[in-house]
Amino acid sequence: MAAVHKTSTQHMGKMQFDSVINGHHITIDTVEAGGGDNLGPNPKPLLLSALAGCTGMDVVSTLNKMRAEYSDFSIDIEADLTDEHPRVYSEIRMTYKIKTENHDKMERAVKLSKEQYCGVSAMLKMVCPVKFEIQYL
Repeated sequence: MAAVHKTSTQHMGKMQFDSVINGHHITIDTVEAGGGDNLGPNPKPLLLSALAGCTGMDVVSTLNKMRAEYSDFSIDIEADLTDEHPRVYSEIRMTYKIKTENHDKMERAVKLSKEQYCGVSAMLKMVCPVKFEIQYL
């Protein structure tokens, strides 16, 4: 049987929502100019954070299996929004930043995440280009 993911999201007033995912609460809101109180991230950047977490977990798992030493690993993401509604991402750019001497292993880990393991990336690349680069620190 296929796994099923569930969330429950409750309106808290103005533009604020409390979303519960596996017992973890996330506040979703918007800036004051949009009618909110800026108490949490907007939904679309939250999607980018999910992408970073998904690919990041893949890369860490793969590097650990390869016994590759690394430190200072982070992922920065930028995405361009279209001007017309519904405003969607037209391109997503990910930058993996890492301190390691194992460049070949890092490149392999990113490739495996992008092509095989990261479901968030797989879903997003169906609707817009997802580009990536690696910066070695």
